[in-house]
Amino acid sequence: MKVAALAALGAAASLLAGCGSSAPKKASPPPPVIVTIARSQQIPLTREFTGRLSAYREANVLARVPGVLLKRWYREGSEVNAGQALFEIDPAPYRAALDAALATLAQAKANALNAHVTAQRDRVLIKTHLVSESQLDTDEAAERSTAALVQQARANVESARINLGYTDVTSPIAGIAGEQQVTEGAMVGQGTPTLLATVDQINPIYVNFNEPATEQEQLTADAEAGLLTPASSRAKVRLTLPNGQPYGQPGRLDFRAATVDPTTGTIALRAILPNASHQLLPGMFVNVRLAVGTAIHAFLLPQAAVQRNASGDPYVLTVSPEDTVVEKNVQTEGTSGTDWIVSKGLVDGERVIVSGIQEARPGKKVTVRSLRSVPGPGR
Repeated sequence: MKVAALAALGAAASLLAGCGSSAPKKASPPPPVIVTIARSQQIPLTREFTGRLSAYREANVLARVPGVLLKRWYREGSEVNAGQALFEIDPAPYRAALDAALATLAQAKANALNAHVTAQRDRVLIKTHLVSESQLDTDEAAERSTAALVQQARANVESARINLGYTDVTSPIAGIAGEQQVTEGAMVGQGTPTLLATVDQINPIYVNFNEPATEQEQLTADAEAGLLTPASSRAKVRLTLPNGQPYGQPGRLDFRAATVDPTTGTIALRAILPNASHQLLPGMFVNVRLAVGTAIHAFLLPQAAVQRNASGDPYVLTVSPEDTVVEKNVQTEGTSGTDWIVSKGLVDGERVIVSGIQEARPGKKVTVRSLRSVPGPGR
């Protein structure tokens, strides 16, 4: 009887277990996601490049006449003015040459005056036949020759005066005078001009950088498609210094090359910036932020919302009115602060997933927990 009772209990337990295993399982709820409402707006577009600073103007200070370098008049590394004397070459030989040229000029003037007096007298006497025509011709030829010698002597005086002036070597521009290249007592200007120093004008200052030609092509295509308004040819430029600090004063685009460098596939650009404090120095590498235009109908999305597929193309996950996940390819135009700028692929009012993306699958249902709007670019 005990054995029969145990068997009956076992059968009942098996029956109950069988009934429990056949009961339907409860379906899991759709995964929760947080979305943002896409709102279109006009957004300034910028591009970042690495640039190198260069002087606005660079001038060589040259010894243009041969001689012994006597003195240096400036302090190396100091500011100098245009026309300021920087060096002196021994002027004694050139003063002597000028004096000799002046003496030659005086002699030429005297000879010319004598020849003129003689020829003038002959022109009066020829009327009374007191001199022959051949004599008059000879005296007038002497008058012309001596007058030409006066002109030549004047030119020699001017040349001697110029050479004497070159003994005071002046700065061709205003700027910072560099290191002296030749010491006092050295012979300079022998055969070819000798470099004595350089002067760099660094206020304002240039920054040179290169833009990939593909980016310029994309901007042109977007402008033609009506997606953006391109910046002017003198677009605004801002710099970030090597220490990470922004440079306080903006500049403007000054030059854009009309050709593409075939070795790098880039276009050369140059901007000009004020530099009164000389904080920017030639040769420094800086980060350049260039304004390239304004996106006409664009969206700001948090970085977490924009994903990339295996090909590297950007996309976002949106939620349809039926709360179904939809994948949409988009076109980005860089960043504004911590947000991506999306210029193509979205429409106003779309719900873009910004959190819970790992559980969201295209075509699957989701539960929208909360909404938030994307702030504008000036947040």
